Amino acid sequence: MSDEEHHFESKADAGASKTYPQQAGTIRKNGYIVIKGRPCKVVEVSTSKTGKHGHAKCHFVGIDIFTAKKLEDIVPSSHNCDVPHVNRTDYQLIDISEDGFVSLLTDSGDTKDDLRLPTDESLLKQIKEGFADGKDLVVSVMSAMGEEQICALKDIGPK
Repeated sequence: MSDEEHHFESKADAGASKTYPQQAGTIRKNGYIVIKGRPCKVVEVSTSKTGKHGHAKCHFVGIDIFTAKKLEDIVPSSHNCDVPHVNRTDYQLIDISEDGFVSLLTDSGDTKDDLRLPTDESLLKQIKEGFADGKDLVVSVMSAMGEEQICALKDIGPK
């Protein structure tokens, strides 16, 4: 046997899947579903009766959790759909750079500098005004399927 160590260059994560399967008939309103490769929040579900030859169908209407676009899909209720793992994490806002990126403080004391300001106008205005006023702001970051975006803002008082 050789004494040299083997180093593997790995671009993959630890094998944690971005989605998990769930039967279409069990997905409810306000749940999450992947439609056309995008993570969506379900806003409407309707189920058709079984036809002469077969399956009841579920008609899903979802809103993309990052772009707010409306997407639709029809799936047989007995089939599996992909459901995204959606996480929400709170970070304290440290700084806003001129190029539109934010600097956030994690719970472990590290900084996270790879997030852009949100595209939602009212949220963007609240963040910029609150930061300019010197308030301590906590932003909620939603992450799913390898994407992250600031989705909410909390004011925890003046510095």
